[in-house]
Parts: sequence; structure tokens; C-alpha cells
Amino acid sequence: MRDSAQDRVSAAMLAVSRADFLPASQRGRADYDGPIRIGFGQTNSQPRTVASMLRLLDVQPGQRVLDVGSGSGWSTAILAELVGPSGQVIGVERVPELVERSLKVLAARAKASAAACPTPEICQAQPGVLGWPEAAPFDRILVSAEARELPEQLVEQLAVGGRLVIPVRKTMMLVTKDADGIAVTHHGAYVFVPLIED
Repeated sequence: MRDSAQDRVSAAMLAVSRADFLPASQRGRADYDGPIRIGFGQTNSQPRTVASMLRLLDVQPGQRVLDVGSGSGWSTAILAELVGPSGQVIGVERVPELVERSLKVLAARAKASAAACPTPEICQAQPGVLGWPEAAPFDRILVSAEARELPEQLVEQLAVGGRLVIPVRKTMMLVTKDADGIAVTHHGAYVFVPLIED
């Protein structure tokens, strides 16, 4: 991980208000360092956990990033800050209401902001498809839901030299890919909503 990863992640998280991505009834809890329910059985992840995952992901300017289980769109917006104006971020979410809500928040944020970062795309997940293979490969993939096993579909969408961060059976995994294959390292225990893979 590059030395500046911690500072870059902190700056990106400060630039993106968590409150904007929460339901109105929950906005007063935006500073709470824990998961917050956003409806439809989903949560906005604990900020400390998001920061840890983003530091592992080590997103660099200009990269193409996939955010699987984008939920409220908060992490997707943070990723857009990290890739900057020359990068691309695609969020994929299964819950149509969350897709609609996050698109509205991101559009309002883009309109109100003079920031030079791209507006992320949020796509409705397709039945039987994990990730967004039509736009692969991705330099970085962030998964904010817990898988039962490491999903081969996502590994296939990762570019050579890429990094995938995903919780699998309550363990945070970092998957790195090179020309010879993948390497997996474990980075602590976490609890997430389940990843729907059908």
C-alpha cells in the first residue's frame, strides 16, 4: 500500500458527507461510527470499516473501479473522489429503490459541487450476474456484502495488477491479481449483510 493511502482515504471521506446518503430519518446519526439502516434490509457501513477497506483497496487516480453492493451510494462517491477526473466508478446494486435514491443524491451532489471528480454510474444488478462484466476489466473492485466463497465471477472481472477487497465468511480478504494468477491475504473479522449471488 502506498504511504499516502491513509491520508487520501481520509480526505476523500471528509469530502463526501455521509449524511447526504442516509434516509432523512437517519441523517442525525451520520457521525455514528457504526452501520446505519437505510431500508430494504441494507445498511450504510461503519465509517471505520469503509476506511479500512478503502486503504486495502489502494485506489489510485485514473483507475477504473467497480463498487459491488453500492447501497446508498456513499462508498461509490468516495471512490469517485479517489479516482479523480480521469477515473471511472461504477456501482452495482440489487435493490431498485436504492439505485434510484443513490442516483438522485449523486446527481444533486454533482450539481452542487465544483469538485473535479467524475459522477459515478449506479447500475441495477442483473439477475444471475455478479458485478458488471460488460465493463470489465477493473483496476479495483470493492464488495460491501459478505460472500460465502470468493466469487470467481468477480476475480475474472479484475484486471492484471488489480485489487479486490471482499468480506468472505466474516473475514476481510484482499485479492491481488498478476499474470500468474491471484494471491489472497486475510485482514481481520467483519460482519456485513449477505452478498446475493443469484
